[in-house]
Amino acid sequence: MTIGGKTIEEALASLSDMTAGAVPIGKDEHLQRLARAQAYMRDQGIAAIYVNAGSNMTYFTGTKWHASERMVGAILPASGAVEYIAPAFEESTLKDFMKVEGNVNTWHEHESPYQLFIDTLKRMGIAPAAAGGVTPRVGICESAAFFIYDGIRPLADGYALENASKVTAHCRTRKSANEIALMQRAKDMTLAVHVATASMLREGITTVEVEEFINRAHRKVGASGSYFVIVLFGEATAYPHGVSYVQTLQPGDTVLIDTGCKLHNYISDITRTYVYGQISERQRSVWNSEKAAQLAAFDAAQLGVPCEQVDMAARRSLEADGFGPGYKLPGLPHRTGHGIGLDIHEWPYLVGGDKTPLDVGMCFSNEPMICIPGEFGVRHEDHFYMTENGPKWFTEPAHSIDDPFGLRK
Repeated sequence: MTIGGKTIEEALASLSDMTAGAVPIGKDEHLQRLARAQAYMRDQGIAAIYVNAGSNMTYFTGTKWHASERMVGAILPASGAVEYIAPAFEESTLKDFMKVEGNVNTWHEHESPYQLFIDTLKRMGIAPAAAGGVTPRVGICESAAFFIYDGIRPLADGYALENASKVTAHCRTRKSANEIALMQRAKDMTLAVHVATASMLREGITTVEVEEFINRAHRKVGASGSYFVIVLFGEATAYPHGVSYVQTLQPGDTVLIDTGCKLHNYISDITRTYVYGQISERQRSVWNSEKAAQLAAFDAAQLGVPCEQVDMAARRSLEADGFGPGYKLPGLPHRTGHGIGLDIHEWPYLVGGDKTPLDVGMCFSNEPMICIPGEFGVRHEDHFYMTENGPKWFTEPAHSIDDPFGLRK
């Protein structure tokens, strides 16, 4: 039996630490990332970019720091060493967190970090345009709060400010073998948690109890807990990101569980949908339509194909089964997938209008959910990455509605 039958303790006992041998990204890879970014900036004519505290600064420098109301980040010039900007009282702490060392430009609480940013660019040899000269292009981190851009803007005469995502997204969307290995392990961990969770379901259990189990289960496989968790029963499964009320499991309910964890900063994100108890023909039919749409998207994901065509393939499959068209319900109300890595939602996106060609190293969720308000919803979410030979699953899709984890095949 794959759904129910075990106690919570029996289900937890089936899990063990899965993190052995998982190697975090090292300094050498961060230096390689910086070099690739700088070569790309020179090719594109971008003089420098500012990456704010958060996943962009972590990606390029390995330095972990949470964004706040104070400006903390790194300045990456097209040529030369990376430098940091931070409050003076945080300098020692920032240096303690550094993987890629660099000069720290500091400001006191009564001073302007934005003026310091401009002054640092000048000192680094990135001078504003003189009359008739070339205006240096400076990218500002797309994840930086508006107040940072708003503070820099009036001081930036002679500079052309633009979105740094032209550089950050170009680099981060193409994952290295080390990144893919970490993501593979994180996803393997979460899939094991899914299997254990299904095994301990029982009539009368609440969504809150299941969420608590999943958090414990993620710790058992070696994560710090769940990065996020959504547990839905019955009609509530028709709402992609959940409802405000607690549900109690009843026989015949559709069960939708979406969860993930982090491993050395990289994220997993897997959804499984199945039925507790007797399966109706309606549930079986919709479940199979969802699986067909997921496979249609996967098959369409070939090198050089625009991202939007993957979304179109999933929608064609759903429309052939009577869902939609487009975003109309019952059907798929959101995009087919998103990029993933250090952030759970990254560029590019499998959605109409995103014409980014699929390239080696890109990683995506594949989740063309079917929502039927008043009845139930079905979402199969697995991820794939692009290889030189096309797409490859991180986790194999759900096997069947009768045996979702393929334990009886």
